[in-house]
Amino acid sequence: MARIPADHPPAAAIRALADADHRLALRVTPGAKTESITIADGRVQVKVRVPPEDGKATAAVIALLARALDVAPGRIELLRGATAREKLVRIPPAAPAQKAP
Repeated sequence: MARIPADHPPAAAIRALADADHRLALRVTPGAKTESITIADGRVQVKVRVPPEDGKATAAVIALLARALDVAPGRIELLRGATAREKLVRIPPAAPAQKAP
């Protein structure tokens, strides 16, 4: 399944591009040679190796994004773009920093 490369953007940088309702726009490239998440021109671009067949690429995108954000894939909700390259997802809010005892 999707493996996040070590050089992906920090989760905070990805989260910073989400709106107040935690919606995040993605530009997806299925069937790529490598898997990656990049930020270019203020948008998140996701490349996955899986071809766009039967929703498999969308599932790979969600899995890759979940690993980058360190959340469970089930916590990322696809709002729009199940069969399109432009997708809109809702990501969970960042967990508040805990105070040391």
